[in-house]
Amino acid sequence: MFRKRGALFGALMMISVLLLVSCSNGQIKDALNYQIEPFEYQNQDGQKVSLDDLKGKVWVADFIFTSCETICPPMTAHMTELQNRLKEEKVDAHIISFSVDPEVDSPKKLTEFAKAYPLSFKNWDFLTGYSQSAIEKFAMKSFKTIVKKPEDEDQVIHQSLFFLVDQEGKVMKNYDGVQNTPYDEIIKDIKTLNRS
Repeated sequence: MFRKRGALFGALMMISVLLLVSCSNGQIKDALNYQIEPFEYQNQDGQKVSLDDLKGKVWVADFIFTSCETICPPMTAHMTELQNRLKEEKVDAHIISFSVDPEVDSPKKLTEFAKAYPLSFKNWDFLTGYSQSAIEKFAMKSFKTIVKKPEDEDQVIHQSLFFLVDQEGKVMKNYDGVQNTPYDEIIKDIKTLNRS
């Protein structure tokens, strides 16, 4: 009787472990699954970067601008910290920062902005080369996030989120990029996607 129960318990434990492994293999819990619209923009070097270029890669995105007086500096500092941790842990991911003030943020301005941080351009592109209305529509349609530049103002309204994007160009999750940025959670989620 005890042997049968022990065998049954062992079998149930094995099934539970297999279910956990299969569920965690490449799956993000409560994934957002927002499909990103095709794009082709210009990076800080004047090179074209498109959604097609990012296919097959896991990437993290945010929305910033160079004359931002509030959240962009801490967001960029936190993204730099994430980049450093990814390198330390040998985790493969790309980073994309979309300018929300493209008519001001030239490739040169983006380069100058980025050089204020100890970051690497090796796996990080700062994008511009589109109109204000284009980025506002793109942000809402693809990332479900607000971008709005009020008339006659130099500051742009945008959220302080980091977005995790999978190899197919779908937004899987978002995270706070300013307050208590969850580096460990982001890296764990990137590893999960890299296993898929």
